[in-house]
Amino acid sequence: MVEITDSLACLFTGEVEERDGDHVVAVPSSEIEHGTVAPDETYRVALITRDGGDGGTESTESPTDASANRGVAGSAVSGSAARSPPEDAAGPPVSEGDVREVTIETLGDKGDGIAKIERGYVVIVPDSKPGDEPTVEITSVRENVSFAEVVAE
Repeated sequence: MVEITDSLACLFTGEVEERDGDHVVAVPSSEIEHGTVAPDETYRVALITRDGGDGGTESTESPTDASANRGVAGSAVSGSAARSPPEDAAGPPVSEGDVREVTIETLGDKGDGIAKIERGYVVIVPDSKPGDEPTVEITSVRENVSFAEVVAE
């Protein structure tokens, strides 16, 4: 399982585009609407090649002091230019019956384990505790949360 820092604000798929001689990655408006990032704040940006891409070597770039509305190599991206995420990234990132490896981060109000996956999407896993890394099967999917059962520890 890939280790992701707790400071990860959001994760989305985007394309590097050329605009007026600069190369930019647009932050989807849904990330602003959900409050995961805010205009005029400063964030670090990492670029990772998409699995199964058309070639190239995997690389990660972390520019320091990149503003929330800045893209690759410091290119400006205006909030109005942000486009919607690709269709495959819209809605919940899981479906009923999906099997996933998750890391339980905390406990909910009723004592169920809570894991976060792509784009901060919440998976609730009964009978688990923080630090567990179970394999789960998604049993119910809602817009902002899903429920899962442990299938392997």
